[in-house]
Amino acid sequence: MKILVIGSGGREHAITRRLAADRPAPELHAAPGNPGIAQLATCHPVALDDLDGQVVLARELGVDLVVVGPEAPLVAGAADRLREAGIDVFGPSAEAARLEGSKSWAKEIMAAAGVPTAASVTVTSPEGLPAGLDRVNPLGDVPFVVKADGLAAGKGVVVTADHAAALAHGEAVLAAGGQVVLEEYLDGPEVSLFCVSDGTDVVPLAPAQDFKRALDGDEGPNTGGMGAYSPLPWAPEGLVDEIVADVARPTIAELARRGTPFVGILYCGLALTSRGLRVVEFNARFGDPETQVVLERLTTPFAPLLHAAARGELAAVDAPVWSDEAAVTVVVASAGYPAAPRTGDPIGGIETAEALGAHVLHAGTCRGEDGVLRSAGGRVLTVVGTGPTLAAAREIALSGARAIELEGSHHRGDIARAAADEEARA
Repeated sequence: MKILVIGSGGREHAITRRLAADRPAPELHAAPGNPGIAQLATCHPVALDDLDGQVVLARELGVDLVVVGPEAPLVAGAADRLREAGIDVFGPSAEAARLEGSKSWAKEIMAAAGVPTAASVTVTSPEGLPAGLDRVNPLGDVPFVVKADGLAAGKGVVVTADHAAALAHGEAVLAAGGQVVLEEYLDGPEVSLFCVSDGTDVVPLAPAQDFKRALDGDEGPNTGGMGAYSPLPWAPEGLVDEIVADVARPTIAELARRGTPFVGILYCGLALTSRGLRVVEFNARFGDPETQVVLERLTTPFAPLLHAAARGELAAVDAPVWSDEAAVTVVVASAGYPAAPRTGDPIGGIETAEALGAHVLHAGTCRGEDGVLRSAGGRVLTVVGTGPTLAAAREIALSGARAIELEGSHHRGDIARAAADEEARA
């Protein structure tokens, strides 16, 4: 099998790494890829926004499958272009990808499908912000949740107890020409579950939990994600079945009813609240950094699962099988991330991290003209550790993260700590 992966981040490196582990291994290509992906696949200089170029490349290579990783090309219609060219593609159409591209539209779909989610108000003018905040948080006794309606690379959400800060974020989003979605605050732990869909059937992957805040103790601003772990020793029995039955299947069925079948990954971001399961958000692709730990635990072939979904044949594929081992990933972020990430700094220590038992996935890296590996984004590397327990896995991941040499970089030291402690007590 010949596969083209569209993307250049840590998620795409994790996808490529897992595909390379299949036996027999597929022939792998990537566009545009990154220095880490280039160790596993042939990289081609086709930009993420060059949708025509992606079709031309897929045709020239004669690929059997295209996997579109990032949300931006999906929302822009990359999967549509490829399907129109007769190419099997794992990734939703532009219309279906609106589940991530428009939070207000996602709320509409959830309401029609009877999916439990946070109460919300969509605001289109600054004058509506104060009343909207009062409506979703009338007592002002919990944090305000303010979201940009469209894509914001994981940084469009502000959760704050400061009413003035909530207003300011909403005003900034509106000033930039977007809409604002104000939501009630959801208590309880959060869970990420990826569901593979072929437009009709749904196959869940293993659940994970990620960490959005930049600093230890869930302090600091929201980010695209600073780490993740899987499995979840505290998760109630039957949680995955409940999510599939109450969230994933109704959503997929509602989209199919509207003539907008969803083919790809439905990312369900959920909160286990005191009132039951609630959807925090949907994404239309693999989440980052949860992908790095979920795929690390997958023991059955990956390419046949994706290809079956792309062809509408999920019912013919055996369910995925998962390792009993735990996986933890720690993100190494550049100086200034997330507000003003610094780029261009040399990176070292990857070999040392891997000698300690971790493996390092490239997220925001590039090769300088001098051939030196350098930072090229806010989240630069994700360092993954595995082990028989979460404590063992997180120690390997943290040791690896500490070994990375990147001036001014930072990482969280508490990824999976509470879960590892709970696992040890159990």
